[in-house]
Amino acid sequence: MAVARTRCVALVGVSGHVVEVEADVGHGIAGVSLIGMLDTALSEARDRVRSAIINSRYAWPDARVTISLFPASLPKRGSLFDLAIAVALLGAAGLVPRQRLSLPIFLGELGLDGSVRAVRGVLPAVVAAVEAGAQSVVVPVANAAEAALVPGVLVVPVLTLAELVEWLRNGDPAQRPSVEEVMREQSWAEPEVKGGPVPDLADVAGQAVARRALEVCAAGGHNLWMVGQPGTGKTMLAERLPTLLPPLDRDQALEVTSIHSVAGTLPPDRPLLTRAPFMAPHHTATIAAIVGGGSGVIRPGAVSLAHRGVLFLDEAPEFPSRVLDSLRQPLESGKVTVARAAGTVTFPARFMLVLAANPCPCAQPSTPESPCQCTPSQRRRYLARLSGPLLDRIDVKVRLTRSTRRELLADRQFIEPSAVVAERVALARERTMKRLAGTPWRCNAEIPTAVLHGDYRLPSSAMSPLYRCLDTGELSARGLDRVMRVSWTLADLLGKERPEVAETNTALGLWLGTD
Repeated sequence: MAVARTRCVALVGVSGHVVEVEADVGHGIAGVSLIGMLDTALSEARDRVRSAIINSRYAWPDARVTISLFPASLPKRGSLFDLAIAVALLGAAGLVPRQRLSLPIFLGELGLDGSVRAVRGVLPAVVAAVEAGAQSVVVPVANAAEAALVPGVLVVPVLTLAELVEWLRNGDPAQRPSVEEVMREQSWAEPEVKGGPVPDLADVAGQAVARRALEVCAAGGHNLWMVGQPGTGKTMLAERLPTLLPPLDRDQALEVTSIHSVAGTLPPDRPLLTRAPFMAPHHTATIAAIVGGGSGVIRPGAVSLAHRGVLFLDEAPEFPSRVLDSLRQPLESGKVTVARAAGTVTFPARFMLVLAANPCPCAQPSTPESPCQCTPSQRRRYLARLSGPLLDRIDVKVRLTRSTRRELLADRQFIEPSAVVAERVALARERTMKRLAGTPWRCNAEIPTAVLHGDYRLPSSAMSPLYRCLDTGELSARGLDRVMRVSWTLADLLGKERPEVAETNTALGLWLGTD
């Protein structure tokens, strides 16, 4: 008997790190030792692996078993190491050829009966394996379609430990799921909405200004704040924003899918997410649920799950102030760093923030016959829960009012479905990307301040209304940047080369909430 070595992948956030798994079956009192900076779930692997091997009808070595995971300084968490530990131990016991263990990377959790179960984070783990030079990965059958999205690697799906052992003994490679088939069957198609019809912008009537604001935000990736009485359509509008966004390109889709894979929210029937995600956490959500964290394994929060999509906070003033203020940093940087005693993890968080609020705490419909009983000071205190620095990072602000029956009927002839608006949004984004070609930015909302005031500086005639608001204090320096970005988006929607005074005036009205 000798030492057998194989490899697995440890996940830190959405980044994978290849780990070498060594097993030694030697002389001494029978027992199993697992070393290498392990968490509780990984320490329990000894019992899962023992039962899986015995129930797969292989002999458990009656000797001292030592299993080491290298590098020892890297934290290792979760149950995806089970398969690698089992085959390394079987190799050290001489039950499988040791030379067959060094090339593949093994990912999977073992059941007590020897079945190989699905695990989280297979996509980023396979990406890390390919970057480390691996040519084949062994994964659970349930994760095979997800692993097959990564080109340049042989994916070996297995159902049981016994099936894997026979493959290692005989060398008969399993069939790799076709990347083309997965892309053809699962990607670039509109996801089905179970339990109801697909949301469409044509469902919203009587809010022409809000619908126009939604189009502007979708075209430029801008943040949106809507305030209005209950029943004016705030939630309906927010839910239809993703239908206006273009499909994710391949790099974006893999990035978004990796985050959801690590979080365990990836739908089993959709290994690749190709539409912009939509997250709508409840107002009782904690900071860890919004930003990310956890007592053991650090998981991505709602801001990362909404990466390249929409984060919608309904009844925004009801959220704790600390939760709302925690959004300020990811809104600026497009990423969030979570620091815990177990380590520091950075998650991507480039999302569109949509806030919705009632004008007063009672949330009762107010009519001339039955006006709201909230005092002006109560209304001010309620909306003041949204801090100035947070609202300063909102590009577009819209006030929704109740529409009369006549307004609803008249607006019907101007309503457009999401598909029509999405075409204009796609054309505007194409103009933006053509202008931003050769840069890492994809939409106007991502243009940094230095470049905005350099290469994309507006002429003095277009800046004149903004200068007046700066002089009067209505507009902050950050607000100036936001208005300039929105004016570029308006110009892209209209097909203009550069924004003019009409676009800056409109953008200023949208930022102030007076348009």
